[in-house]
Amino acid sequence: MKNEVHEPDFTYGGQYTYADYLQWTIDERLELINGKIFKMSPGPNRVHQSLTGSIYVFLFNFLKHKSCKVFIAPFDIRLPRKSKEDKDIITVVQPDVCVVCDSEKIDDKGVVGAPDIVVEVLSPGNNAKELKYKYEVYEESGVKEYWIVSPQNKTFLIYTLKEGQFQPSKLMTSGDTITTSILPGFVLDLTELFDDLD
Repeated sequence: MKNEVHEPDFTYGGQYTYADYLQWTIDERLELINGKIFKMSPGPNRVHQSLTGSIYVFLFNFLKHKSCKVFIAPFDIRLPRKSKEDKDIITVVQPDVCVVCDSEKIDDKGVVGAPDIVVEVLSPGNNAKELKYKYEVYEESGVKEYWIVSPQNKTFLIYTLKEGQFQPSKLMTSGDTITTSILPGFVLDLTELFDDLD
C-alpha cells in the first residue's frame, strides 16, 4: 500500500537509475538528475498552480488537432544519454509543462528523450535547482526551448538552443508577447497571463 509508513529504499547521497526510481514506493515526488535524488518542493502554492495551469491551457487549446502534444506535471521525462534502457537512464525530471512534437518519444510511462519545449514555473524552494541542474541537463539533452517563469517577479525568460548552447532572450513581462518558432502561430500575451494572478 502506498500510504504505509516505512523507510525509503534509498539514501539521498546515493547514485540511482530510472529502474531504481520505478521501485520506490513513497508518496514524496522526487526527481533524478545525473543519478542524484532531488526532493521536489512542497506542494505548489496557489499562484504557482494558477500560472502553470494557465500556460498548459493556452498550449493545449493551441495544439488541439496538431501533432505536438502538451503535458503537465506530474509526468516523467526521461533524458537518456546513450541507451534508453531503464537501468541506463540517470535523469528523470517532472517539468511543470512540456511540449513534445515527436510522437515516437511518448510512451505509457511518459516521455523518453528531450521535449521540444520545457516550462518551469519557479517557486521559492526550487530556484537554484531549476536554474543550475535542470538548465544543464536540458541543454545537454537537446531541449529546444526552456521557458522559465517567475510568479514573484512576473517575468518570463526563454532559453533557445543554438548550436548546442542555450541563448537567453531578453527578460519579458506584462506588455510582452511570447512566440516560438517551434509552434508557428502560437502567441502568449503576458499581460493576460500575469494579470490573472492578482
